[in-house]
Amino acid sequence: SFPPHSLGNTSCLTVRLLPYYNRKNPLKSQRYFRSAPAGNPSSRVWTLHDFQEVSPLKQILCLSTEPWSRRPGRTQQLVTRLHDAQILYFYPSQNLRPPKRQRVKVRPNVAVYALPAMLLPLEERHGALFRWQQRRLGQFIAQQAARHRFREPLLWTTRPDHIHLLDQLSYSGLVYDCDREWDGLPPRWEGALAQAADVVFAASPLLADRLSPCSANIALVPNGLNCPLFSPDTPRPDPLPGVRGPVIGWAGTIREGLDLAPLLYAALEQPDWTFLLLGRRRGRNPLLSRLSKLPNVLIPGACLPSEVPKWLYGCDVLVELLQEDRPDDLISPRLYEYLATGKPVVSMLWPDQVEPFPDVVYGAHTAQDFLHLCRHALEEAPGFSRRRLDHAAAASWPLRAGEVERILTTAGLFGAGIGI
Repeated sequence: SFPPHSLGNTSCLTVRLLPYYNRKNPLKSQRYFRSAPAGNPSSRVWTLHDFQEVSPLKQILCLSTEPWSRRPGRTQQLVTRLHDAQILYFYPSQNLRPPKRQRVKVRPNVAVYALPAMLLPLEERHGALFRWQQRRLGQFIAQQAARHRFREPLLWTTRPDHIHLLDQLSYSGLVYDCDREWDGLPPRWEGALAQAADVVFAASPLLADRLSPCSANIALVPNGLNCPLFSPDTPRPDPLPGVRGPVIGWAGTIREGLDLAPLLYAALEQPDWTFLLLGRRRGRNPLLSRLSKLPNVLIPGACLPSEVPKWLYGCDVLVELLQEDRPDDLISPRLYEYLATGKPVVSMLWPDQVEPFPDVVYGAHTAQDFLHLCRHALEEAPGFSRRRLDHAAAASWPLRAGEVERILTTAGLFGAGIGI
């Protein structure tokens, strides 16, 4: 505050208060400033409403394909690791009933919203109904952004159909993060979104090549790994204390399109080995029932992310299987977790697929190759474990997010925003 006589007859006055940073809740950190209009400032009564509130945090409006989870996916891993960012995270509703709490504050700088449920899976050919549904989603996102005083944030998109929301949202920069092939959606949607984006991130070289006709600003950002979770120095109990003989392990989601044939063949040929399938089930896999009847196959079901390392460390060989809806060259986060244990890894490959880590991963094309390489991996010479750990360390999510932040900063998209 200043006494009126101290302002003199200045025609233009700039007032700046020292920034206040709240460590417990960064969203309450504020800076105030305003340039007064020409005239006699001494006759003006100054209140907080005369100042514009500016947050030191960068603002990100994130449209994700998956809910906020204790098993964080790619979007959650990348966006939340960006420094000094205030994030509104939106995800598709999982049911028609509205959630009890519309907003969930998962971190001091992250608020999570479930989008309004879509009553019907409308397509573009439905015309007015389709446009009404997209307008409803866009209005909801815009209302929450205004509530948090977001002004011109960075808009982070992850699905081709987010193209229909762009005209309804205010943003200063647009990012499209592509981590899969969207065969069920019209290609022109993804082409338009990539063309409109200031930066496109692709999770694999094939995805980058597919989008290259639509954008000249494509950066390759593969999937990553939460390295501290797999630290070899952490003591872990043996999850299979009564098991004798080699343990061949796989971890992930058992989907309908997961090719379990190599595992079934190996389990029938090697009854003295134990085969582990760790993870939840989604859909009906045609070979899972046959595997579950074999005495040397264990299917313990889903477990907490913090428990996955002890299961992987309890195996002698870890295996990667083919998934129908995954691009040939897309490296799954689970493969990086395998490498982080230092254990031998055998991976099934598509016919024309290039091996992702030929120096540390055994690549098989048939069930017979798979079994042969598992036997070879059990007799692996020492020295390969260190190489696998180095590959895993280079793929940590903090390093991936740091690369994303560097690219966004270079492109001028990651600057301080306005709002609280």
